[in-house]
Amino acid sequence: MKQRTPVFVNILIIIGLLIVFYYLFVQNYTFLTSPYFWGTVIISAILAYIHSALGDLIENNKFKKLSAEEKAAYLAEKKIPFLKRMYDAAFKKQSETEEKDILIDHGFDGIMELDNQLPKWWVGLFYFGTAFCIVYICAYSFTDFAHPLKEYDAEYIEQTASIAEYEKSQPQVTLESAAFSEDNVAAGQEIFKTNCVSCHAEGGRGNIGPNLTDNFWHNQPEKTLFKNVFHVVENGVTGTAMQAWGKNGILTGRDIQNVAAYVYHINQEQPPITPAQGGAPAYGDEARWEKQ
Repeated sequence: MKQRTPVFVNILIIIGLLIVFYYLFVQNYTFLTSPYFWGTVIISAILAYIHSALGDLIENNKFKKLSAEEKAAYLAEKKIPFLKRMYDAAFKKQSETEEKDILIDHGFDGIMELDNQLPKWWVGLFYFGTAFCIVYICAYSFTDFAHPLKEYDAEYIEQTASIAEYEKSQPQVTLESAAFSEDNVAAGQEIFKTNCVSCHAEGGRGNIGPNLTDNFWHNQPEKTLFKNVFHVVENGVTGTAMQAWGKNGILTGRDIQNVAAYVYHINQEQPPITPAQGGAPAYGDEARWEKQ
């Protein structure tokens, strides 16, 4: 007669499985404070105890039918701790007598095959993986769970809201507080692609608007290039298509700082795009910017 798994082990396994499945559907650990989750845990624990009690009754009835030797062997095995029994079942080598009992009557090159049972932990993982696969496929096919596009949209909305909340709580960047950073160049490039390429073309080579990669500037209200770009983007240029992106509320101070960083990058850290290379002709006066 085989030893049964202790009820506390079954309860721990049940709690672990419940945590996994709740997390799959909730996508965070807020369910740990939910009364529904703990209600499920309590009901599952009660059912596990009832199952264990019924198992005890069946086990006692079977024990009475064992011979004296079988009873002694069973009681001796029951004294072995559960974890040690599990370890022995998975890794302990059989004795020669036990091997004779499970020896299969064929082999190759003197190597005989044993009819070993798979370890319980392996069988358990196999059945868990199978059940998980069935639940996942059903959830993917018939619910909104595990759809990457829907999850992306939800996360995008959540992140956009968090960014907006952050913008509200943080002081906006102004002309006085703005500073160049290489870390802002990539973000500034994305804003430039969205708002500026229609006039200044890709890479700032110039089109309707002037070439931003050379050293000729029509508007030079500031002494440094970075501050100058920030000022022009924030306030615009009267009489031209260059609107006041900051004053109009289209771009935040942080956005303008990022765009200014990108323009500074393509003007000072990359070679200019000449008319021969597709750049717009020089427009304005040659600038003599002070160093940052």
